[in-house]
Amino acid sequence: MYEYAIAWEWLAFAARWFHVVTAIAWIGSSFYFIALDLGLVKRPHLPPGAYGEEWQVHGGGFYHIQKYLVAPAQMPEHLTWFKYESYFTWISGFLMLCIVYYGGADLFLIDRHVLDITPTVAILISLASLAFGWVVYDLLCKSPLGRDTWGLMAVLYVVLVFMAWGYTQLFTGRAAFLHLGAFTATIMSANVFMIIIPNQKIVVADLIAGRTPDPKYGQIAKQRSLHNNYLTLPVIFFMLSNHYPLAFGTAFNWVIAALVFLMGVTIRHWFNTTHARKGRPTWTWIVTVVLFILIMWLSTAPKLLTGDADTAAVAPAFRHFAGDPHFPAVKQLVSTRCSMCHAAEPAYEGIVRPPKGVMLEYDAEIAAHAREIYIQAGRSHAMPPGNVTDITPDERRLLVAWFESAVEGKKQ
Repeated sequence: MYEYAIAWEWLAFAARWFHVVTAIAWIGSSFYFIALDLGLVKRPHLPPGAYGEEWQVHGGGFYHIQKYLVAPAQMPEHLTWFKYESYFTWISGFLMLCIVYYGGADLFLIDRHVLDITPTVAILISLASLAFGWVVYDLLCKSPLGRDTWGLMAVLYVVLVFMAWGYTQLFTGRAAFLHLGAFTATIMSANVFMIIIPNQKIVVADLIAGRTPDPKYGQIAKQRSLHNNYLTLPVIFFMLSNHYPLAFGTAFNWVIAALVFLMGVTIRHWFNTTHARKGRPTWTWIVTVVLFILIMWLSTAPKLLTGDADTAAVAPAFRHFAGDPHFPAVKQLVSTRCSMCHAAEPAYEGIVRPPKGVMLEYDAEIAAHAREIYIQAGRSHAMPPGNVTDITPDERRLLVAWFESAVEGKKQ
């Protein structure tokens, strides 16, 4: 059964790699087309129906691009559709959610100090929240409020802040931030799948049939694309946050999330304004830095960090590791090689908080992180970093023997 742990770890790595690759493709094409759209120039020689043009140079060649607000008079032979990047980014991200947070719900999803629920209930809440986000967002966009772009974005911001707070009342801090990113990314990908691409297909079908396309379809798609533009950077922040406990492991983590959404707006505003050749609003960077400093303060203010372990609240699925015959030696090994960093108050110079929020001071904590210890310090040499605590090959073999013996014992 220990082979299962190794296979699961590689599956998680493969899914994460897939997710990063597809996300780069989606975000890259999105940022490119936003910059292209804002940089279009109207010139008198443009063909009928053309809104603007842009000349670009790349890879030793020149590109001449023209945009039609509705469509050209005649359909070209070939169209390149930009949609699969979005679809596979969401699919791979959901796969990661299943592997890490649903597969390890007792450890990564549920915080019994926050809400004492079963893994099944937690997973159902997670799934329902993602669906809820799209339904509420889509209804708001289709309501009379949807005609006021900036008013709509203000209301959507309130919804996002509420969800940031709500997730922290349901899950671990790490899972709350990850879910906030998934919540937002679901809206973004659904915009492409449910609105932008279908609207473009309606326009194409009208052209093929010889009908004049309704410009409303392009306007609606552009509004959804604008929302995606401003939401991209916060999503990236939340997806990266699981590596940085200072971001999610505070009493004010939902406030930090609210400020991250504002930083996404200020940063994108600078790029959008610059691409549109309307100046370089340096004030946006000043505001961004101030917001980031405020986030740093919220994360490091004394007594704000949360997540102290309760040995009675450890997931029952991991308790058998503490009863294995190898455990006393493993406990001694972890206390001498690992706990100087993985402690509530790390003793290792330069480490102010336990990496990734993992603490290994008590029996229950060591048992709860048995799989991670096995993978990171037993089967691989990832921990300790650079082997700074001089863990020996025999000690690594002890960790392997402990985990595999406990797993085999569980099967019997």
